[in-house]
Amino acid sequence: MLIRQVIDWFFQILYICIIINAVLSWLPVSRDNPLAKLVGLVVEPILNPIRKLLARSPLGGTGMPVDFSPIIAFFLLNVIRNILHSIL
Repeated sequence: MLIRQVIDWFFQILYICIIINAVLSWLPVSRDNPLAKLVGLVVEPILNPIRKLLARSPLGGTGMPVDFSPIIAFFLLNVIRNILHSIL
């Protein structure tokens, strides 16, 4: 039971960091801001591969005004969390 709680806390932190990163991207916050740096260190390794895949897909490309990578990351992280729960 403790392992499931640790997994849930870990994924909750990731979800919150993704939301903070999305909100910060809409605000005039410098990327040198300590909060933006910390969140970027956590979130960018997850979002960058998704962005690269989206850029090659019909949904992506450089002309898209909205970054869908956080939404896809939420979905993928939830799938991974459910798989881990089913294993344990």
